[in-house]
Amino acid sequence: MPPYDPSAFPPFAVTVDLVVLTVRHHALCTLVVRRGEPPYQGRWALPGGFVRADEDLGGAAARELAEETGLRARSGAHLEQLATYGDPHRDPRMRVVSVAHLVLAPDLPAPRAGGDARSARWAPVGDLLDGNHGNHGDHGNRETGDAGTLAFDHDRILADGVERARSKIEYSSLATAFCPPEFTVGELRRVYEAVWGVVLDPRNFHRKVTGTPGFLVPTGGTTTRQGGRPAQLFRAGGAALLNPPMLRPEV
Repeated sequence: MPPYDPSAFPPFAVTVDLVVLTVRHHALCTLVVRRGEPPYQGRWALPGGFVRADEDLGGAAARELAEETGLRARSGAHLEQLATYGDPHRDPRMRVVSVAHLVLAPDLPAPRAGGDARSARWAPVGDLLDGNHGNHGDHGNRETGDAGTLAFDHDRILADGVERARSKIEYSSLATAFCPPEFTVGELRRVYEAVWGVVLDPRNFHRKVTGTPGFLVPTGGTTTRQGGRPAQLFRAGGAALLNPPMLRPEV
């Protein structure tokens, strides 16, 4: 067997990018940072960065999230690898392959900028996706202000992350990851409405979620935090898959 020669293969870098989704003010929002350095200086981007030689992908994702935004992964958050992006021209600096991660969590605090991020904020997903039409050829080294597109190929990564979340809450209990430990059916319905971008019939939704085995478990408590009459509190049940699924309405 011939010896392995590493010099026969061109080097490239590996990065992690994070699609962090939460529901704020009844809207699905994602975390974005304004880049403080070229390329795409001044452009909004997903948080992320280069993987160090001594860390795994999950560790790199957690570190970048904390460094660029001040947020830390919590036990109640859902974290999964989303996809890998390796277009040879996705980064003007060098050949870079990115492993994107999807993070879903409730009640995330306001972010603070750090690292090479100049500022950070929660942005409604609808505003970003409506304004993004691809920017892979514009390296944007000048100040771009509130340009309508995200840096690099982050528009595509964000769209893929949002679609993953939208599809997974159809057949899994993942929507509860956007809720506090105890929540009402109304609060859960607003998660579905925010993620799917639709308005759901309250009575029909209540019947479906409470009738799906293993989806919700009553806690025995009630709350008036939504105003009006006391509403029953639930927690997530043990079901990973929903049968029958919560089918997304056609829009």
